[in-house]
Amino acid sequence: MRHLVVTGGTGGLGKAIATAFSGPDWTVAAPGSAALDVTDPSAISRFFAERPVDLLVCAAGMSRDGVLGRLSETDWDAVMAVNFTGSAACAKAVIPGMIGQGSGHIVFISSHAALHPPVGISAYATAKAALLGLTRELADRHGRQGIRVNAILPGFLETRMTRDVPPQRREAALAEHCLGAFNTPAAVADFIRFLHERLPHTSGQVFQLDSRPAP
Repeated sequence: MRHLVVTGGTGGLGKAIATAFSGPDWTVAAPGSAALDVTDPSAISRFFAERPVDLLVCAAGMSRDGVLGRLSETDWDAVMAVNFTGSAACAKAVIPGMIGQGSGHIVFISSHAALHPPVGISAYATAKAALLGLTRELADRHGRQGIRVNAILPGFLETRMTRDVPPQRREAALAEHCLGAFNTPAAVADFIRFLHERLPHTSGQVFQLDSRPAP
């Protein structure tokens, strides 16, 4: 039996990942913020205490738009806490257990904005870019201990987090896609399962999954 934890598990992507891994070979924990507040170190410690984890997918995320000069420190800190610091803390919590069992896989959900940010999402873009640096550092540091670390850029997804995106921005994003369509949470989830189960020698990589030309 293998064990999956998906943070942000009640969001659109988190639910899709949990569904993709449902079956007799996996136990799936997909907590939302009520069950696992990734901004609370003590909550993280309690949740992961004595919990075996073969695959951790850090999908918890949030955004508060604003250019740097107009974004409050409170909003900046909130975005960083969920999208970067929380993901790093969850990874830190599971790595000792993965070292002990000699294997493990951490997948960070980053964003196309980490590489090519649109104007007005400075905190979100910065947090997601920081995840790419963390991906490569952890992959290099822990690869010889059997731990893989990869990052996913899922593309624009029609989820609760993007429902308030203005129509003009949505249309502009869609116009950048060669296929003329957005990616879906189910397709991202299927790729993560494929990455985990069929690409066992892949680590330290960043996978862009939509049809926008790579920056």
